[in-house]
This record gives sequence, C-alpha cells and structure tokens, in this order.
Amino acid sequence: MFVPEAFAPPEPGWITELIRGFPLATLVTHGPRRPYVTHLPALLEADVEGTGEAPADLVGTRMYGHLNRANPHWEGLAGPSEAVLVFQGPHGYVSPTVYRAEPAAPTWNFTAVHVQGTLRRIESPERTLEIVRATVATYEREQGTGWDMRSSLGYFDRLLPGVGAFEIDIVSVDGMFKLSQDQSPERRTRVSDAFARSGRGLHGELAALMGRLGTPPREGTDGPR
Repeated sequence: MFVPEAFAPPEPGWITELIRGFPLATLVTHGPRRPYVTHLPALLEADVEGTGEAPADLVGTRMYGHLNRANPHWEGLAGPSEAVLVFQGPHGYVSPTVYRAEPAAPTWNFTAVHVQGTLRRIESPERTLEIVRATVATYEREQGTGWDMRSSLGYFDRLLPGVGAFEIDIVSVDGMFKLSQDQSPERRTRVSDAFARSGRGLHGELAALMGRLGTPPREGTDGPR
C-alpha cells in the first residue's frame, strides 16, 4: 500500500487497535486465473494464544482466520500462498464546502491496514477448533454480550468438517491513517467537526481519531491518493 509520510500511523499501537476494532478482513491471494477474495474475521496471534498485548511490530508474528471449505478459495490455498489481509477502519467523504475556502478539492479521509505474509492451511481438526473457539471468545469479549459457548460445543463439532482454518506468517504491515494531516489546523478542525455532526456510518469514530492526533499538520501532498 502506498502510504505518504503524512498519513503514516501516528503510533504503532494504532495498527493493532484498528485490526481488533474492525476485524472483518478481506483475504486476497493468487488464483489460477484470477485473484481469490474472501471476507472473513481474522485474529492476532496474541488473541489466539491468550498472551495479552500484541507487540507493536507485528512482523514475525502470525494471524489466524477461517473460512468455509466449500468456498473455492479454500482449494486455492492447498500450498503455501502469498496473502494479504486488508482491514478497513472508519472513513468518510470530505466535501470542499467544509473548508470554507477556495480553491479546494474534495477528498476521502480513511483508515486502513494491510497485513502481508505466507499463508498455510491448518489441517488439524483440533487446532481448527481452537481457532474457532478463540474467534468466538475474542469477539464475544470485545464486541458481543459475553455469550457462553460451552453449551454449543457439540454443535461446533458437527460444523467443524466444513471449516477451514489458516495461519499467516507476517512479513510486512502497512497502515494508512488519512485524517487531514495535510490541511491547516483550522481546516482539520472543521473536517473533524463535520464528521462528528454527520451521524452517518462511522463518521463519529473518524472524528474521534482525528481528535486524537493532537499534533501539528505534517507535510503531505494534495495529489491523488
């Protein structure tokens, strides 16, 4: 992913925060005639193994996920595959009217993380079940109601033959947090306020991220992103 210096993660922790907050990833790998693309939840190694905080630098660690074995993408993962997981965080359109100045051009503020590495299928049913259970436990803790899965483990066992789990050895991580850093403080405040008032989608979360920057605008570019 092309990341202008102005839009690099303000701190390494923003990467893992986005992954954990928006864990429905887009898995992209090479296919025989075209790319394979599947949307699925993905987990950091720290969340699967229960080791707590993830390291600031994810390179050298792993991510885990699972998909339906009936998906043709699963067969395309028969051998080690180069893979990318794309995580999309809060984003929103910025109208030039927000700037209250001319000339101006519209743009799109957004946050995204790309995790690239070598993917291998997990063939062990026991390990596959561990991944599924870790997925449930993580998202019930962070985004659910604390549902207790124990009464449904027999049902999990019946579903297991149709589930394919995988692991990715991470070789690179790119994060882009385009939050109007290339604009003046006054314009940046107006953009943040507009997102906070809009009530659309994830605009509130986007405004909150902009509010966390707390630094002078960095050198950027007004060219295409």
